[in-house]
Amino acid sequence: MRAGGTLAPGWPTVLRDGNVELRPLRMRDASAWVESRKRNIEWLRRWEATPPSGASMFGTSTAVFTGMARRLRAEARGGRGLPFTVLVDGSFAGQLNVAGIVRGSLESASIGYWVDQRVAGRGVMPTCVALATDHCFEAVGLHRIEINIRPENTASRRVVEKLGFRLEGTRERFLHISGDWRDHLSYALVREEVPGGLLARWHRVNGTVS
Repeated sequence: MRAGGTLAPGWPTVLRDGNVELRPLRMRDASAWVESRKRNIEWLRRWEATPPSGASMFGTSTAVFTGMARRLRAEARGGRGLPFTVLVDGSFAGQLNVAGIVRGSLESASIGYWVDQRVAGRGVMPTCVALATDHCFEAVGLHRIEINIRPENTASRRVVEKLGFRLEGTRERFLHISGDWRDHLSYALVREEVPGGLLARWHRVNGTVS
């Protein structure tokens, strides 16, 4: 359904490629989410959103997960987002969220993600972003996907650069991250740029079979 319906279009659904899977975020992901976040505190803390009020710290508790999951699932029910859990070989490995779905003359959304350090560098997140982008273009009917990344986050920048997202410029003091307003590099892709699908292009670049 379109925004205003009971669910975001294309959600819930499960997306897979090889041993990598994106499935809708579930309340019962809490324990695995908490364990992963605690184990990856130093890996993730630098990139964590921090409201200017200081009311929210880096989340590693079941209560934090429950509040986040309820909010994201409410966004999905309102047609504004697609919250996914990342699985590798069936085990929890991170999170990907399609947010800010806008319809009408824009037909756009943004993607944000984090991955457990134990699977970093294995092509997991490029695969997830490709899966989500194709899903947004095909099943959801969007035209544009945007990903905003801090210039210092070289690992995250490599994900979008490998996939061929265009660098559109710098958004100054764009988000409050790690205690201050931080500049972000804005990357984007539109449907016409990947007529055969982003996952297929990623497989060609990565030297694997689609």
